[in-house]
Amino acid sequence: MHRITLADGSSVAALGQGTWHMGESAANRKAEVTALRAGLDLGLTLIDTAEMYAEGTALRAGLDLGLTLIDTAEMYAEGGAEEVVGEAIAGRRDEVFLVSKVYPHNAGKRALPQACERSLRRLGVECLDLYLLHWRGSVPLEDTVEAMERMRAAGKIRRWGVSNLDVEDLEELGPALADCATDQVLLNLEHRGPEHDLLPFCAARGMPVMAYSPVGQGGALLRHAGLAAVAQARGATPAQVALAWTLSRPGVISIPKATSLSHLRENAAAREIILTPAEHAALDAAFPPPRRKRPLAML
Repeated sequence: MHRITLADGSSVAALGQGTWHMGESAANRKAEVTALRAGLDLGLTLIDTAEMYAEGTALRAGLDLGLTLIDTAEMYAEGGAEEVVGEAIAGRRDEVFLVSKVYPHNAGKRALPQACERSLRRLGVECLDLYLLHWRGSVPLEDTVEAMERMRAAGKIRRWGVSNLDVEDLEELGPALADCATDQVLLNLEHRGPEHDLLPFCAARGMPVMAYSPVGQGGALLRHAGLAAVAQARGATPAQVALAWTLSRPGVISIPKATSLSHLRENAAAREIILTPAEHAALDAAFPPPRRKRPLAML
């Protein structure tokens, strides 16, 4: 299985699971919990009686498929996604590399520890493997770093990192950059800007980059004729090729979201796809790599 090595020498799966938009519907909560318990009772042998599975069940199924990195945030459904994840990983905490993110307005010296404790409670865990600043706000980065280091010293988080920060922002971290575990950014075939300078900058420092929305948003990427042509010739789906492309970037961890068993299996199978030089060339022709610095895109 393709893995990425972190600066501290530990490694994580290069393909994980995102949770954006999970936990948003209270009406689905009972069904999610019921499906999750049924999955446990069945030994996680899921029977496909509907297209969409409860979100907690999908995350559990992902663990069975080796998708052991789960990314969430306090912003997602205002903590609702963290609660879904907490149910999904109950009893299986040791199998999961757990990532969550703090709002910029909660990233100060006093607010960050409180936000972290709330996330831990919702997730039902004692420690996060990785805690990220979701995006840059008005709180000085040095204050956020100080708060992160205090939480690490207290055993509440094992590592800290950032999200949606460009090279100039990372440089502002100064010596603390050596302790920054990752930068999570929008990276896919439609949004290749980070390849110009951010990916080389992070690679030179041994810092992995986490790619969110690796198959795009809204379906436009997956309907692109250039991607469809490569997928059809390969005998794969457009999503699998899009994921395989992100996984082919050195030092990149890809975190697609999936809430159905079929999509989980589709994502997991993408790990086995090694794109050929000809396929890379075809994708470059359809989605040209950046030739100059571009503003960092974000969703």
